[in-house]
Amino acid sequence: MKALLLSEYNKLEVTDIVGPMPGPEELLIQVAACGICGSDVHGYDGSTGRRIPPIVMGHEAAGTVVAVGSAADGFSPGDRVTFDSTVYCGACDFCRAGDINLCNNRQVIGVSCGEYSRAGAFAEFLTVPARVAYHLPDELSFPEAAMLEAVSVALHGVKVAEMKGDETVLVIGAGMIGLLLLQSARSRGVNATRVFVADVDPTRLKLANSMGAEATFLASGQALTDEVMKRTQGRGVDIVLEAVGHNETIATAIDCVRKGGTVVLVGNISPQVNLPLQKVVSRQIRLQGSCASAGEYPEAMRLMAAGKINVASLITAVAPLADGPSWFERLHAREPNLMKIILDPRPKAMESL
Repeated sequence: MKALLLSEYNKLEVTDIVGPMPGPEELLIQVAACGICGSDVHGYDGSTGRRIPPIVMGHEAAGTVVAVGSAADGFSPGDRVTFDSTVYCGACDFCRAGDINLCNNRQVIGVSCGEYSRAGAFAEFLTVPARVAYHLPDELSFPEAAMLEAVSVALHGVKVAEMKGDETVLVIGAGMIGLLLLQSARSRGVNATRVFVADVDPTRLKLANSMGAEATFLASGQALTDEVMKRTQGRGVDIVLEAVGHNETIATAIDCVRKGGTVVLVGNISPQVNLPLQKVVSRQIRLQGSCASAGEYPEAMRLMAAGKINVASLITAVAPLADGPSWFERLHAREPNLMKIILDPRPKAMESL
């Protein structure tokens, strides 16, 4: 089969590799759409250490079931499906408690980190355990379905914020996850009275405005803190959803939240940051990490199918797998105005777009 192989760092090539065969509890899926995640771009240059070559990356995907393992229930060939990027064991204490994102034996599709290597979806076919797969509603196209992983991550970030309703929320970072956090905060069954969005890119803030932001701030650091305090009469926001993961943005999140408020850390670009400990302790701020998702896929599908979360405007292009290397180069070079790129590995993909 054809696959987009990371043969060495900064080198992607479309090549022929041996196709997978499903195990007893697995599905064999023909991939119809797979999104390029920011973590894939960081894996491309080796900066994360979680995409050790050779590896087929890709974990934001959807497609059609081709074959079903002998012990896999609930699916048949021809079913349109998506799947969780997290492969959880289902047996450890965390899995039994529903915290599948914290599974002791957790693996991620399209990741090779030394502890394990699991082939991803930048390929014509892949296998996944049936327990991580979901039937797609008819309302969602395959490219839209490839956005479900990112939507579920955003919904999980809002969930762990423990919103009760009528909060004022600040989203820092208007990239893909930040814009989905904005929509999730407005759509997830709670009444976030005001959702502000901050970024240093005016194009992304224009998208945030179109998606229902109460106000957008082209600012960072102290300038952003001043704007937030002005809008909240010096009190600060109730919740900050931090979608970047840098020293400055996390420090600003802490400055912008009210006493007793919550800062949810979703972005994780920097492996370590400096923590203004006295501010956190003396103002009794809750710092809450958010990892992947834990069962939010059905809700993500429902909200997207109902039009309450819009992903179509976040898809920059849908392209054949052969164009993958060039799109990775453009994303790695941080070309302006690129959001989500979806690759279609199917033969004759261009004819079906």
